Amino acid sequence: MDLKVHINNVHGSQMAAKITGTFEVDRNIFRFNAIAFGRIGGQNIGAKLSKATQTELEKLGYDAEEVVMLLQKCLLEGDLDLPAGLKKETFAD
Repeated sequence: MDLKVHINNVHGSQMAAKITGTFEVDRNIFRFNAIAFGRIGGQNIGAKLSKATQTELEKLGYDAEEVVMLLQKCLLEGDLDLPAGLKKETFAD
């Protein structure tokens, strides 16, 4: 599955931040929210999709949980696009 992630905004710090953005799969764009935590126990991200997004993904033949796992992996590994002016160094170690 080819998933492309775009970050719209990051609020918070390196300890904890709220992330809003979109991801693209099969030329369909969906919104997501995520919470990123750092430090104790290492980096962790919890992404959430709306029920409507989950339903639409399932109509396209995708397992919504698998999509969330891949989305979280992309966020953790920095495989994403950032808006102009926002640098990874501002919210990542």
